[in-house]
Amino acid sequence: MSNSLPRSTARLKGLLNGYYQDLEAAAKDPARKVAWCTSAGPAELLSAMGFQTYFPENHGALLGARRLSTNFIAKSNARGYSPDICSYLTADIGAYLSGQTPLKTAYGIEGLPKPDVLVYNTSQCREVQDWFTFYGREYGVPVFGIYSPWKVETPLPREAVSDVARQLERLCEDLAPVAGRRLDCDRLAQVVRYSAESTALWKRFLETARRRPSPITFFDATIHMAPIVVMRGTEAAVDYYAGLLDETREFVDAASAAVPGERIRFYWEGMPNWGKLRFFSNLFSELKACAVASTYCHSWAFEGLDLARPFESLAEANLQVFINRGELYKEGYLKKMVEDYGIDAIVFHEAKTCPYNTNSRFGLPQRLQERYGIPSVTIYGDLCDLRCFSEEQTRTQVEALAEQLAPVSRRAG
Repeated sequence: MSNSLPRSTARLKGLLNGYYQDLEAAAKDPARKVAWCTSAGPAELLSAMGFQTYFPENHGALLGARRLSTNFIAKSNARGYSPDICSYLTADIGAYLSGQTPLKTAYGIEGLPKPDVLVYNTSQCREVQDWFTFYGREYGVPVFGIYSPWKVETPLPREAVSDVARQLERLCEDLAPVAGRRLDCDRLAQVVRYSAESTALWKRFLETARRRPSPITFFDATIHMAPIVVMRGTEAAVDYYAGLLDETREFVDAASAAVPGERIRFYWEGMPNWGKLRFFSNLFSELKACAVASTYCHSWAFEGLDLARPFESLAEANLQVFINRGELYKEGYLKKMVEDYGIDAIVFHEAKTCPYNTNSRFGLPQRLQERYGIPSVTIYGDLCDLRCFSEEQTRTQVEALAEQLAPVSRRAG
């Protein structure tokens, strides 16, 4: 994969080491509290109430990226968890049941940080409730959930925003006995400000890919998105993304191409196939194709966070996540992204165990082709379970799409 951002890549390792080691220290300190949270969950509230926050989905992605998931998934299956449910969930629970984690070798900590509470939001997945209640039983700690209305269109229904905002307010009341303190509204405003700044910088980083040739790829973004997931709402995340943006702009100014000889611009739709990112990066590079944008990475570019109305704006941000939107919104969003980024075709990833973030199952690729002439290919795989993926079949599909696009891309160049 591209290594075009060496300063930020080097800085990222130290930043994540510090994050995980602080988590471990918090888990060992009776005076501090650890909350487990879903990736698009109410991390700002948890941070404002003094919790150190851990994200099991990030652990699932790490298991997938290191190709450790297969045996762990089998361990979960033996415990009664279906092979058809989220492989983040089954890989993570299987690793827990096996007493293993790559966090030890990756970040030098002993293991998972023991939670004092688990908090989820169903906006990005409906199975997180079952995932977190497993750990609630194992650790004997409370589990709280935010239930988001699903498949919302535009404009966001005001009753949906009010519903989620009230749930967030109630969550603060539920968390107070665990945290040993009530919510500090001034602290919440500061955390929301950091979230707004860091997500805005993240979006501006992603938007550098509008340039032709693009200075970054989707694969670069999957590396550098870690802080926006696990450290959102912190000054450290703001500083990191300011530096990342500055470094990327140097490549923009130099007209440096992440994929030398770029002639095709792809859009990645759906979850990453974590264990095969290098395969895709190499394949695309061979075809002189650059994956310049994705709904996955843009999902953390929260907009509209407002210090003056923190609960309502956090509710809006969570409801607006792409995975939580209706088909009409998704169609319009992808059309606009194709236009804004000069996309030649969309690569839809149909992830076997992630129906909630697979958007090729209800005719969307066909509608985009019929209504707007946007070509696409649907490839089959998974987040973590490599048994669901065929390199040969995928290579044939992508190469055929690239051949189809070649005359168009030559005219565009």
